[in-house]
Amino acid sequence: MDFDKILEKCGNAGRYQYLMILLLGYIAFTTTVHYYSQNIIGFVPQHWCYHEQLVDRSFEEIAAVYAPFGKDASCTRLDKIEGNNLTVSSKACQRWIYNYDYGFRSMNAELNWVCDDAYKARIGQSLFFLGSLMGTFTFGMLGDRIGRVRAVILANQCGFVGDFLTTYATNLVQFASFRCISGLAATANYYLMFILVLEYLAPKLRNLAISGTLGICFCLGALVAPWLSVLAGNWRIYLTCSALLQLVVALFYFVVQESAQWLITRTNVEGAIARLKHIAHFNGRQVPPADFEAFRRNCIAKRKLSNQPEQTAGIIDLLRTPNLRKISLLVVLIFMLTSLSFNTISRNVEGLGMSPFVVFSLFAVVVPPSGFIQGLLQSRVGRKATAFLAMLCTGLLSCALGVALSMEGAHSSVTLLLSFALPMRLGISLSYTVTSQYASELLPTCVRSRGIAAVHLAAAGASFLSPYLIHLGTKLAAATSLILALLLLTASFCTLMLPETNNRQLPITLADGEAFGKGESMLSFDCWRRHDDDVSKQPAEELKLQPMVNGQQPAQPGTEAEV
Repeated sequence: MDFDKILEKCGNAGRYQYLMILLLGYIAFTTTVHYYSQNIIGFVPQHWCYHEQLVDRSFEEIAAVYAPFGKDASCTRLDKIEGNNLTVSSKACQRWIYNYDYGFRSMNAELNWVCDDAYKARIGQSLFFLGSLMGTFTFGMLGDRIGRVRAVILANQCGFVGDFLTTYATNLVQFASFRCISGLAATANYYLMFILVLEYLAPKLRNLAISGTLGICFCLGALVAPWLSVLAGNWRIYLTCSALLQLVVALFYFVVQESAQWLITRTNVEGAIARLKHIAHFNGRQVPPADFEAFRRNCIAKRKLSNQPEQTAGIIDLLRTPNLRKISLLVVLIFMLTSLSFNTISRNVEGLGMSPFVVFSLFAVVVPPSGFIQGLLQSRVGRKATAFLAMLCTGLLSCALGVALSMEGAHSSVTLLLSFALPMRLGISLSYTVTSQYASELLPTCVRSRGIAAVHLAAAGASFLSPYLIHLGTKLAAATSLILALLLLTASFCTLMLPETNNRQLPITLADGEAFGKGESMLSFDCWRRHDDDVSKQPAEELKLQPMVNGQQPAQPGTEAEV
């Protein structure tokens, strides 16, 4: 009896699974608030150099005074103001008048990190992403060594500590150091929980239930993040709230069971059975002891059959065999391209002619539809076709926007920009979430945490280019959109070379990973094949295991197994 069969007896779509989906939703919510905090605390409100004669004037009047200086208005210091006669001072500006957007005092405004000191905020943001790189790798390794649950909790506590300490930062060194600590949780706090939940879910819950829940929770996080900052009124209070949300994750230790599949790969079969018994009790299922005994014999036989102990498997082992190597490298490339596109599109909330708080809200509204569309498409056409269509459509939209922006005056039309930006935000959200789930399913359980860590590490490295792509749009309006189109169309083509995972038994060992999807063509979509024996179909390795479970020797090549 293999893992999928014993999990079905214990309940793979019961109360425990729905509880896990809700907890994953909470993680998605807190991750979104934490992720966008880096943008929100760094918002730069409209500002002008302080002058005593401007103190009692309205913001419109101040803007009119500085209007002749164009782009340099924010950093130009005036010596005298006599009607329309303005005398520019040779001294650098030391104080500013800020027009706070919705009354929110950002970090840049409070610390006066504008004009010549604007680089300080960028250094802090760079250290945040550096922390993300280190955290993705470190917690990915820990996830396969100390377990998924402990790694999830540790990652979120790093986010709590980093955000909380940042509220006390008063200089660049403190700010950069604390943002690096906060960045340790930027990716790891979500994908580790996603892996843990995925390993306990029935195939039917991996589509609409999980996608819809994530879509709603990502939307709530994206909506709450900007308006929580407005309600707080100050970036320090906002970061404190963000930190407290992550502190709650420590309570997961008393609720969430460790991954049974991970315990099996660590040769801790008894620990896996104990977790499965707890899940069966939680789901109100009665499982005969004989079933657990059959599962125990299956695990022991499978470990004997395997040529390599799974507890010693590492990331390098993903590259030792041809099929698994091809899948792993394609997953890395696709996720790098998708992540870079996602960060560029979702973070580009300034420069659209509207308040960034409003743009954040508009972007958030399209996230739930993307989740439900993902769930519906995955259940009907499969992961592969869903990822391919999402990337292809988003890439074509980006190409169309690039062509439109190449026309004179198009970049000043708010309606035109939003008519393209919102569908692209929906498409890239769908692309990112389906790719994240798809990648988690393709890699074997024994190295899944470290493998996904490596994937996210590469994606985080690629995302460093995101600010430069956004900045490129200020120089060449169409360049950013055309580059994104090229990235997404390339990713969509590469997706065709991956095998389907919908309604398939996911690989557990390296041998499973090597055999997974062999013989599938580029156009082998889930919607074009029969489903009468998808999940119940016995894999070839199970046929080899059956004699060993029954106390016999496996059949040698060229002979028939005894019946």
